[in-house]
Amino acid sequence: MSMSLSSSLRALLTGAVLSGAMLTSAACAAQDDVPADLASRLVVNGQSMPVRAVEKSPLPGIYEVQLESGQTLYSDGEGKYLLVGDLYHNDDGNMVNLTEQKQQQHRVELLKQVPDEETVVFRPAGEVKAVVNVFTDTTCPYCRKFHEEVPELNKRGIEVRYLAFPRAGMEGEGARELSRVWCSDNRSEAMTAAKKGKKLKGTASCETPIEKQFALGKQMAIQGTPALILPDGRMIPGYVPVDRLTSMLGLDN
Repeated sequence: MSMSLSSSLRALLTGAVLSGAMLTSAACAAQDDVPADLASRLVVNGQSMPVRAVEKSPLPGIYEVQLESGQTLYSDGEGKYLLVGDLYHNDDGNMVNLTEQKQQQHRVELLKQVPDEETVVFRPAGEVKAVVNVFTDTTCPYCRKFHEEVPELNKRGIEVRYLAFPRAGMEGEGARELSRVWCSDNRSEAMTAAKKGKKLKGTASCETPIEKQFALGKQMAIQGTPALILPDGRMIPGYVPVDRLTSMLGLDN
C-alpha cells in the first residue's frame, strides 16, 4: 500500500476529522504512555499502515504517528480517529509548526548518518560557511540549472553535498546515469558532465548507494528534484536562485 496518502486513504481520513469533542474526550482519557498496540491498530482498508514510530504529542491522549513515507499524522489511543495535517502551538500569538520542527530534526539526524564518501561533494576553496544537502537527478532540467550555479555557491562559502534521487525509480535511465557518476573515478567531474547532458562512459554496475539514498529521500517525503535540505533541516523543494538561497542560509550580509 502506498502511503503518500493515496486518494482513498485521504478520503477515509477526511471523514475522520478530529473534532473539538474528540479533543475533549481524549483529554479526559489522557494516558501517560503510548498504547503498546496502537501501531497494529492503524489499519486502512484491511492493510496496515507502514508505521515507523509512535510518540506522545503535546495534546493529552493524542499520539504522533510517523510513517515510513516521512509523513506524520495524529491518532487517538485506539486508532479510531485520525488527523492528517500539521500540529501548531499558539505561543503568545506566534504560531509554531511543531510537526515541521520534528521533521526538520529527523532530516538532520538522517543526513548525519550519510558519510561524505557516499556523496558527491562540491566544496568551497576557502571557509565552509554552510552545507546544503541536495537530492538530485542528472536528467532533471532544474537540477542542471541549479548545478550551473554551484561554482557561485562555492564562492560564497556554501558547500553542496549531492545525494541521488532518480525520479523515475531504480529502473529508469536516471538511476543508471547516477550509477555511472558514482562509479566514476572522479565523481564531481562526472556529475558536472552528466548535468551538461554529456553521455558518460564506463560502468554503471559497481556497488553504489543510489538505491539507499533513493529510499532515504522517500523517507523524508521527497517527491521531486532538486530537493534541498538546509543545515537546520528545512526542506526546499525545487530550484532556488543563488541570492535567495544565500539569504535563506543567513549569509547575505
